[in-house]
Amino acid sequence: MTKPIDIPTIDTREQLEAINGQASPSTQMKILKALEAHSKHFIERSPFLVIASGNASCLDASPRGDGPGFVKILDDTTLLIPERPGNRIADTLTNILGEPGVGLLLMIPGMNETLRINGNAYITDHAPYLEQVAHKGKAPKLAIVVDVHQVYFHCAKAFIRSGLWRYETFMPRSDMPTLGKIILEQIMGAGVTEEQVADVDATLVQDIEENLYHK
Repeated sequence: MTKPIDIPTIDTREQLEAINGQASPSTQMKILKALEAHSKHFIERSPFLVIASGNASCLDASPRGDGPGFVKILDDTTLLIPERPGNRIADTLTNILGEPGVGLLLMIPGMNETLRINGNAYITDHAPYLEQVAHKGKAPKLAIVVDVHQVYFHCAKAFIRSGLWRYETFMPRSDMPTLGKIILEQIMGAGVTEEQVADVDATLVQDIEENLYHK
């Protein structure tokens, strides 16, 4: 891999450990090979996760969210994640086709600890599985099956430092332009009209209203 800029870098595990140290035996012991009572309890209450996947040229991290417990536990080493309607770019699904390795970061609003799960993923259209993750009787077209290899809870430091769940740290939405304006200016540059922005914003709102779930 070509270094992006000409600066000293850490290139070996020995160099890294000399600076960063090694995980203690007690920390390493928390990495489990299967789900147990506490991880299942967390999954059943989590409404949101980030799934990381990759291919030969790049990595990707994508959000997934639904009601608490939208990730179904099939057994101690198998999870089922519904594939709800999205932008159809399908980065995660495309990556899984070539490289099944994935990482999950599950969150519960207001809780500073997170649950990390690593394993291999597969795409399925198996009707009995899709029915398990249906919304109001409507099943998704696809789902992701995760073969769990590692499970562990991650400590609260990042969330405490960021103040992510503290209401007083919430940014006023007016501090950022609308998504329609952002997309238009990314594509067209400055100078887009208010009418153009309004049209794109309306299209985005309509897509959310009509395509939040499969009909």
